[in-house]
Amino acid sequence: MPHAGRTRLKRLAVGGVLAGCLVGAGAVSLAAVGQVAQRVTQKGRAFAPGAVALNAGEKVEIVNDDGELVHHAYLDHPDFNFDIGEQAPGSRSVVAFPTKGSFTVLCGIHPKMKLAVTVK
Repeated sequence: MPHAGRTRLKRLAVGGVLAGCLVGAGAVSLAAVGQVAQRVTQKGRAFAPGAVALNAGEKVEIVNDDGELVHHAYLDHPDFNFDIGEQAPGSRSVVAFPTKGSFTVLCGIHPKMKLAVTVK
């Protein structure tokens, strides 16, 4: 095989390995993103959806989709609690629910906001 042909084959082989690495890296990244079971938005002084069902250990991503309002999601329950603090517009927080049960997530700034979470 002429030298140019061998060089081309080497480039193709290296390119294939690099492409495989990039695809593999993408799969890892997507798998990490895929671990969030539910996405809940906060907009217009409401959680949407207003209720979610999870399996123990699954995660919820809570996103402030309001253009101007700050939110403050928290849960105070004897079996499980969290407080994500003030959430500026556009920010995201991920919360894992490790314990089975029925929970109500509230907003410390807007008391009428409620998110019902059922964990099986």
